[in-house]
Amino acid sequence: MPAMQVRSAGVLLHPTALPGGYGIGDLGPTARAFLGWLESAGQTVWQILPLGPPGHGDAPYGAMSAFAGNPLLISPEDLVADGLLPAAMLEDLAGSGPADDVDFGAVLDQKESMLRESWRHVRESGGHALLEELAAFAADESRRFWLEDWILYAALKTRFDQVSWMEWPTELRLREPGALEAVREELAAEIDYQAWTQFLFHRQWRRLRAAAAEKRIKIFGDVPIYVIGDSADVWAHQQLFTLDEQGHPSEVSGVPPDAFSEDGQLWGHPLYRWERMRDDGFAWWLARMRAAFEQVDVVRLDHFRGFAGYWSVPASADTAREGEWLPGPGADLFEAFAAGLGEVEIVAEDLGVITPDVIDLLRRFDLPGIKVLQFGFGEFDSSHLPHRHNRRTVAYTGTHDNDTTRGWYEGLDAESRERVHDYLGSDGSDPAWDLIRAAHESVAGMAIAPIQDVLDLGSEARFNTPGVAEGNWAWRLRDLPGEGEAARLRRLTELSGRLGAESADEECCR
Repeated sequence: MPAMQVRSAGVLLHPTALPGGYGIGDLGPTARAFLGWLESAGQTVWQILPLGPPGHGDAPYGAMSAFAGNPLLISPEDLVADGLLPAAMLEDLAGSGPADDVDFGAVLDQKESMLRESWRHVRESGGHALLEELAAFAADESRRFWLEDWILYAALKTRFDQVSWMEWPTELRLREPGALEAVREELAAEIDYQAWTQFLFHRQWRRLRAAAAEKRIKIFGDVPIYVIGDSADVWAHQQLFTLDEQGHPSEVSGVPPDAFSEDGQLWGHPLYRWERMRDDGFAWWLARMRAAFEQVDVVRLDHFRGFAGYWSVPASADTAREGEWLPGPGADLFEAFAAGLGEVEIVAEDLGVITPDVIDLLRRFDLPGIKVLQFGFGEFDSSHLPHRHNRRTVAYTGTHDNDTTRGWYEGLDAESRERVHDYLGSDGSDPAWDLIRAAHESVAGMAIAPIQDVLDLGSEARFNTPGVAEGNWAWRLRDLPGEGEAARLRRLTELSGRLGAESADEECCR
């Protein structure tokens, strides 16, 4: 699965954080304008987070489907421009929500109203041309694997006021065929609406990805290793997850105690029955990855360590202390990827305590790993420092889980700051750009900076704080970056040989 044969650079910004007047960033004109800014800044990679419909907590890593798109990202402006929404609806939506954060509850209500009006508008227009496209979208064999389950699940969630499928009536919870057939007839109108929202999402996403391709910008996506229990995937494929006979989790995900958490972390996702997945050739995972590569050009596999071995915790446990290590699918899964996906670009999120079996997987399948410069200054000669990188590396200043570099630097003690100054040859007046420069000058094949670091923002712009339940994922840009930041980033990208042209050194990055 080779990748990164050309030195490149990019920016991390999830679409929800794009600026605009409709309560949340979306896939419309502002997203295309951001692609233009990336091009002017010499960037050839736009990294995003998972695009699925978020469940409780609004986290993109807690989506209710590993396949479906997030309807909140559908652009009202593009719907109006395409004749799929009355223009007057924009006036009702304009200015909804603060410019600098996302009120997910308010946005959900507003977007739901907008999307239902769009469906009514098209359905009542009489033989709208897009209805045929919708029918073809829903009938596509590669998509039916997940779409039929998702739209039924979403319709049932609406009927049962969003309660978990584990609390539905027994016949629906356990997917008795007669009950499913009856409810499909009963909820046919709602099911059609849910299909419409997915059609709109995928239609707008294809347009955005085509715009990126025209500018030679790759979309770098993210696939979490686990899916949440209250998801269409677990409901539809209960035999593939560690559930009891009533559909409730029997074993859940987490990580063991370490220096940062004396009880470990109890994530709570149902775990995979890897042996059953192996028996059918990892069909669900292959479908998931094919769907991901329909959306993006490069996939980051989150928590890669769990594919080698994972921490299994009894569902009844109060903390992750009571777990045990169990073997993951290992090379068998990646052999299936190689056979079923062909040549694709996969990056392993290999942070944390990495054991020899993880290293063996990375080497055997020639997968790039990642390094985070903020992690490099807590010890001497850290593997996260640029002099320890290799060409099969994606170098970050920080990730979506880190504080901004300005916020991180301001929180360092005096000794750590001195180490930063001495290593980077800086005085600490511009820490974000010091790290951006270090990442770009690294031998790493790809360098990524969060947009917050490009703009030198402080902790108020942090996107996520792991382990904190409230206040995450809501930050937004007030405006797109300007020409000054673009020129500065482009110059650094050019000087470090990351503008995307083939390297004169044929061995570079291989």
